[in-house]
Amino acid sequence: MELHTIPRRKTRKMKAKRLGRGIGSGVGGHTVGRGQKGQKSRTGHKSTMFFEGGNVPFYRRMPKYRGFNRPGKIKHEAINVSLVDEEYKPGETVSLESLIEKGLIRKRNPHVKILGDGEIKKKVTIDGLTLSATAEKKIIAAGGTIK
Repeated sequence: MELHTIPRRKTRKMKAKRLGRGIGSGVGGHTVGRGQKGQKSRTGHKSTMFFEGGNVPFYRRMPKYRGFNRPGKIKHEAINVSLVDEEYKPGETVSLESLIEKGLIRKRNPHVKILGDGEIKKKVTIDGLTLSATAEKKIIAAGGTIK
């Protein structure tokens, strides 16, 4: 009889290795295949990808509420009344196109708001821009118009 002539058993089920049951169990003594010392050799250690060594995990540091970085939020580019007074001549129209031509705003942001910081003494026409309440008062007081 040779090894390749021995018939195979139909159900070949082996018992599970019982680790950590002493040297007499035949597998693993007191270290049980975990190496010598350290956190990973002990029970109850955290080896998951979310464990950060005792720090508060990333998923708990993040805000819980929805809308943390709202994708549809409109960010207005602010322009003060004093800048309009410096850059424009009396009677000119302040519009989105003229602001882009003068290099006062970036082309990719179409949302502009004129704020009321500073003084304005020139008559200008504001066309299609958002205004703050103080900017509106100052422009009308200077004799300007708002379309």
